[in-house]
Amino acid sequence: MDALDAKYPFFAAAREAVANAAVSLPELVAADAPAVERGRERVERALMDGTVESESGGFPGESAYDVQAELLSYPVARILVSLLDSEPAIEKYAAAEAATAVDRIRGDLATDDELRSVSTPTVALGDVLAEFELADAVRPESPRSASGAGVGAPDRDPANYWIDVGPYLRLTSPSWGESWRLVNRALADGAVRVSRGELLDALEAAVEERVREGLPFELAAGEGIAAELEEGVADLKRLLSERSYTGPVDVVAPELFPPCMTNLIEKAERDADLSPPESFALMAFLVGIGMTPDEVVTFCADTSLDAEGIRYQTEYLKDDRGTQYPPPTCETLANYGICHNEEDHMQVAADPLAYYEKRVAAADEITDWREREAGNGENESGEAEADEATDGRESTNAGETTDAGGTK
Repeated sequence: MDALDAKYPFFAAAREAVANAAVSLPELVAADAPAVERGRERVERALMDGTVESESGGFPGESAYDVQAELLSYPVARILVSLLDSEPAIEKYAAAEAATAVDRIRGDLATDDELRSVSTPTVALGDVLAEFELADAVRPESPRSASGAGVGAPDRDPANYWIDVGPYLRLTSPSWGESWRLVNRALADGAVRVSRGELLDALEAAVEERVREGLPFELAAGEGIAAELEEGVADLKRLLSERSYTGPVDVVAPELFPPCMTNLIEKAERDADLSPPESFALMAFLVGIGMTPDEVVTFCADTSLDAEGIRYQTEYLKDDRGTQYPPPTCETLANYGICHNEEDHMQVAADPLAYYEKRVAAADEITDWREREAGNGENESGEAEADEATDGRESTNAGETTDAGGTK
């Protein structure tokens, strides 16, 4: 086992390392080993915060867990999420694993080659492409040929790539936004032009697809390893119940939003793009306060956020029982540079939704944004009808004048 296996436990080499290790998962679970504790944390953070990074810090530098515990926590987490018996939980767990993996890949790609050769366990983009059998399907674009599928020698860190149409269609979705539709992409020799960031988005989908594969396991409840993990599964279900299905606040008062959410909205209103963690945090918050996908689209109409992307993300975040994926905690948002603990608000609440709930409860009088929008719509409709009536009267008067003139 090595640190790279633990960073990317869904890689084939990592699976082989687990298979070859002289370690019994049932024995680890029975002993409540660190890998089991980390596995529980992995699932909890996936469902609550959209990441599987340890609360103790990023692996390997800051994490409190060693290589073995980090690597073996992945199969433990897969067993736990299977025992939750919840399809949305499985989907969100896979999405969190993928998001964390791509964050790590971005960090690896940003590492200098000199550091990469010393002690930092990193992967190169070629390693990731080969892992998902995309090495022949993805080609870097030559700076001398932006119109062809990568002719010539590429830069060390090219800004754009060409990916074959088949893999592109399999790994991306038009629901991500208009720009992802094939008709809106540059095509050449059966390949689609994508930016470096878009290629990483496609790789995130590939990771999610692999993590999702094989879940849930068929495990008999109350027997063997399932019985040993029963208490941990009950804790996770209880946590989901407490955090997920208590019902939304169901009042939209932007003036009472937490500072971090206000900052994200103002950033988007300046037509600046939000990063994936920023967009996720904002969408999870707006869904958490009871907004429908249509309402979120209207609310964000004058921002850099794409309407189709909003619908995709908000519908994903919501299920029939309400929000199942609360906004990340303030601590997690701080790690992403989103929360700056303005006015020491972390002492008031641990997450944006709880902070907002307290502000709403303390407010004397609140006018819901939806009521204001409805009022504005009625006013605009009334003004339009009045204008039409005026136009009609003017037309009639004009007609009468013409007729009179004609008679004369």
